[in-house]
Amino acid sequence: MPTDPARSRELALSLGRVGVWTFAFDQQPPDAIRAAAREIESLGYSSLWIPEGMGSREVFSHLSLLLCSTERLRCCSGILNVGAREPDAAALGARTLEEAYPGRVTIGMGIGHSYQAEIRGVTYSKPVARMRAYLDAMAGPEVGEGTMAPLMLAALGDKMLELAAERTLGAHSYFVPVEHTERARGILGPEPVLAVEQTAVLSVDREQGTRIARRFTEDYLSLPNYANNLRRLGYSDEDVAGSGSDRLVDATIAVGDVDAITTRVRDHLEAGADHVCVQLLGEEESDVCLPALRELTPALLSL
Repeated sequence: MPTDPARSRELALSLGRVGVWTFAFDQQPPDAIRAAAREIESLGYSSLWIPEGMGSREVFSHLSLLLCSTERLRCCSGILNVGAREPDAAALGARTLEEAYPGRVTIGMGIGHSYQAEIRGVTYSKPVARMRAYLDAMAGPEVGEGTMAPLMLAALGDKMLELAAERTLGAHSYFVPVEHTERARGILGPEPVLAVEQTAVLSVDREQGTRIARRFTEDYLSLPNYANNLRRLGYSDEDVAGSGSDRLVDATIAVGDVDAITTRVRDHLEAGADHVCVQLLGEEESDVCLPALRELTPALLSL
């Protein structure tokens, strides 16, 4: 899918300014997923993002579950891992969902991580060239005719951001501080969509909230893609060690009350994000954090 400024702006509008991102559905039974998705829609959110990590639900079937459980919600992959399927299968899946649920699907796709590629027996080297070749194959003649759901790339580094602007409707960033959003918008230019994930802990107990946040940062700082991205932004080796310095945790995770989280989301929007998808963390990884989301909704949707 070549870049299309008009379609990019249409996608940005349909995503809404603020959406929801969750890993928790990977540990929920289907009935609970259906109920949670319906509530997220009823609260007024336009979009819902789900992952495809190792051990996650298969992304096309997961998106189908969400789509058939809701009426208007745009359901988005954050991300479809290109190592999990051949490009023609990804293209046909994206086309099938768009045909069945027109205007309600976004396929965020990405290279993933080296450990995932190793488990799958896939070569990880030269990720930008590999993604370009994957996009080429998705557009190959063997896929046939038909409209695919809009594509976006998981992009942190400059070269992947450039590819996102060149070949898709935009970029989806994850575990990034506000300064990355400003940098990403500068590289993408004004038209491509920039959808930023923001992790947050709603808690008036700063110590408890930071403890939950550090559980998250420790996992992601162990992955070179994320640690190296933060180094490029000026964070030191000491900042990215272990669960991260206080400065890094504060910059990447919004911990605090409704005003604190809303302010962080606003900062991303003012820095150039079209859309911020908020991932709420609780004590349990399986917690969708619906009570916290309900409390945040009036402020978030007023942005």
